[in-house]
Amino acid sequence: MTQSYLIALGSNRPGRHGGPRAEIRAALAAIGATRASPIMTTAPLGPSNRAYANAVARIEDEADPPALLARLKAIEHDFGRRRGRRWGARVIDLDIIAWSGGIWRSPGLTVPHRALRERDFVLTPLVALAADWRDPVTGLSARQLHARLTRRRALPNRQKRW
Repeated sequence: MTQSYLIALGSNRPGRHGGPRAEIRAALAAIGATRASPIMTTAPLGPSNRAYANAVARIEDEADPPALLARLKAIEHDFGRRRGRRWGARVIDLDIIAWSGGIWRSPGLTVPHRALRERDFVLTPLVALAADWRDPVTGLSARQLHARLTRRRALPNRQKRW
């Protein structure tokens, strides 16, 4: 049975396809994206000092989440990604952020992605692609999750509005 997946893509290091944006475009083709957000430039997290190119894509696939994850990791390896420092520079990063089956939990994989709700570099392109997608954990739309994240960041000292 065919499933729909939302995949987050990120790159902040040139590879054999060119700069980070070219790596994202090549990865979109490699994963068979049916639709994709615009590629966005975002600030790095952690020790990396290189800006990232980020996007979110929709794909259709018959694989279950662990099988798709294995294929995504093989694509990352083929692009030249090597495991190392957690927040280090990378040619390509491919993460399953959601799937049409709702919630999946197994060793090494949780869908929706655990950090989805805390990452503007995922939520911004997700809103551009599928603003009305609903998180099966919170019931909130991508647009609402993004608004909560950006509103929380905009408040001084993370104080709540009364």
